[in-house]
Amino acid sequence: MLEEVCKAYRIDLNKYRILPTGNGLINSTWLIENPSQQFILQKVNDKIFKKPYDIAQNIRMIADYLSSHYPGYLFAAPIKTTDGNEMKYLSHEGYFRLFPFIHGSVTIDTVQNPQQAYEAAKKFGEFTRLLSGFEIDTLKITLPDFHNLSLRYQHFTDALQSGNKKTPGRSKPLIDFIIANKNILDTYETILKNPSFKLRVTHHDTKISNILFDRNDKGLCVIDLDTVMPGYFISDVGDMFRTYLSPVNEEEKDFSQIEIREEYFKAIWNGYLSEMNDELSKEEKEHFIYAGKFLIYMQAIRFLTDYINNDVYYATKYEGQNFVRAANQVALLQKLTDKEPELKRLID
Repeated sequence: MLEEVCKAYRIDLNKYRILPTGNGLINSTWLIENPSQQFILQKVNDKIFKKPYDIAQNIRMIADYLSSHYPGYLFAAPIKTTDGNEMKYLSHEGYFRLFPFIHGSVTIDTVQNPQQAYEAAKKFGEFTRLLSGFEIDTLKITLPDFHNLSLRYQHFTDALQSGNKKTPGRSKPLIDFIIANKNILDTYETILKNPSFKLRVTHHDTKISNILFDRNDKGLCVIDLDTVMPGYFISDVGDMFRTYLSPVNEEEKDFSQIEIREEYFKAIWNGYLSEMNDELSKEEKEHFIYAGKFLIYMQAIRFLTDYINNDVYYATKYEGQNFVRAANQVALLQKLTDKEPELKRLID
């Protein structure tokens, strides 16, 4: 299979070695290398991304815009096949694409220091800022309603009516918390109607592993652009809060280890605003902390909804894992809310 794909790029696997790489949960990725060249080969998960060619079109349009307006900007655009296509499709196998390997680059799975958080926030902010003149209406929607909090809340209330009747007893404290914090949804729906909040080219998946770094923790470029769509800044900033602020992720069962690290919050603020300060309106800046509430609340809802629906979306390795994930995110949201006055003082 991979040999046939590589032929489409004139790569002879007799002269290269190919190794699985990365720990992404959606796409499969391989490193292709020999002593003089390296490439990244990726198979697009078309069960999640139903229209892979829409992703390819988005990336190509963005690449063309950036090369035209900011030729010095480092952007890892896919390599075209010998037929001039963005991807190679194999019947019964799927869609494959090839990227250049950025020499000297490394990826980081977990934020290890505030400098990394600053660099990541800066690179995601720069990506959106440079594309401020891009016509976002031309972007394809690769994951419809991905960050539609209204729809996620509706799925949650539907699950309460039709989901597993055995789970609500155990879930009652979490259910009560979600309902009690519905003001987060109310704020989101107000934002949708507020002209001070601008739709921009938004990454939507700003975990630290979607930035390439050099070996001195300097950010090089943004990668993994499958979720790039029109969106609000709260999606990108919120995902950074969700994944950078606490030293543990949503799989942690010991909630006492969850904390809001002020120095990481300040790093995100400084990094993102170093690029986006003139782009964001006063009202958007006033909702900077809200961005974290928005994303964490939505993720808690998604995990809890899936648990009530008998784990039909998120893969689990043990009974009740989605319950643990939901409770973890509720704890994170509560700690962010408790810390909000201190965080406001940091940025005022």
